[in-house]
Amino acid sequence: MVKPSRRKEMAQAAVANRAISIRLACSIFVVSETCYRYQAKLSGENALIADWLVRLTHNQRNWGFGLCYLYLRNVKGYKWNHKRVYRIYRELELNLRIKPKKRLVRQKPEPLAVPTSINHCWSMDFMHDQLIDGRSYRLFNVIDDFNREGLAIEVDFSLPASRVIRALDQIIEWRGKPKQIRCDNGPEYISNLLATWAMSRGIELSYIQPGNPQQNAYVERYNRTVRYDWLNHYLFGSIDEVQNHSTQWLWTYNNERPNMALNGITPMMKLAAA
Repeated sequence: MVKPSRRKEMAQAAVANRAISIRLACSIFVVSETCYRYQAKLSGENALIADWLVRLTHNQRNWGFGLCYLYLRNVKGYKWNHKRVYRIYRELELNLRIKPKKRLVRQKPEPLAVPTSINHCWSMDFMHDQLIDGRSYRLFNVIDDFNREGLAIEVDFSLPASRVIRALDQIIEWRGKPKQIRCDNGPEYISNLLATWAMSRGIELSYIQPGNPQQNAYVERYNRTVRYDWLNHYLFGSIDEVQNHSTQWLWTYNNERPNMALNGITPMMKLAAA
């Protein structure tokens, strides 16, 4: 099938070389006279859109078109039409290949409760990675389920229950305490030390069923973002490097990165709206 733009070129060539009328050429090549006479107007905004897209995809290599468009629309306030932005995105060949996933047929899990206010329920979980020299380290992630806001990323070689408690106390100092904290059944979470701390604070510890990480889906999805947005992109030589980079990324995640689960706004926008 020949594209309309190509048919227009063929009609123009016929008029120029065969000395036929415009009406006849348009009839032969199935092109409207309006399309034949239309002259594209160059816009300086297209160059601005292209510059933004190149910068975003260079700095945020894991962002596809959706996140780039939502960032320009909701964070930066540009009112460009998504079809216009996507056309330039395609012309720049910035498309990310989506690898199809072979999914197993499973029973539909129980839907997660959606908190209606901040500090109603937090979720916490651990991640693992390695430094350049091969030493393993851990990341302790805490988010607020209401607006998916990242509250802390604690990094160290070892994060026992005492470090977990210290990190939670630091968050509570500026954020306030939650009613509930959701976590898995890791040894740090089921320790008597954490249980005693939660009881003294009046906080409920909600444990998921073993082997069912989907019950802690909010922080598991957040862990994936941490992994693919920056953790897999760099090799770190020390714990301090990881901690500094995670702190900088956490601010970007909360303030500038559009969140699909929040209809394309950032966690801080959701917090301000609430």
